[in-house]
Amino acid sequence: MRPLFHPSIDDLTVEGILHALSDPVRAHIFAEIAGAERSQTCSAFLEVSDRTVPKSTLSQHFKVLRDAGLIRSERQGVEMHNTPRCDELERRFPGLLKAIIDAHKRQTERQRTRRRRRA
Repeated sequence: MRPLFHPSIDDLTVEGILHALSDPVRAHIFAEIAGAERSQTCSAFLEVSDRTVPKSTLSQHFKVLRDAGLIRSERQGVEMHNTPRCDELERRFPGLLKAIIDAHKRQTERQRTRRRRRA
């Protein structure tokens, strides 16, 4: 099996990070991984925001997050375990990830509140 590509922290760009997190599913996945106490597998995200996401689509989302330098992925048997690179990214771009994750959480909560009101 070929090794996974993980970009050097020095090669990461704000534009690459923003692009990777511009998709709501990827933003949700990254926020969950960043807030988790241990590594997360792809299968933990088969249900995202009340919708089912196919495994092939999830694999692509994880690749985009990995290529942007947001996560580190490690094969363990048949599973891929993913951990955030928050500490490295905080040193490179202080405050960026926290601002994005906080904004994503606020937006998600507003959307949930609107759905509850409509129901």
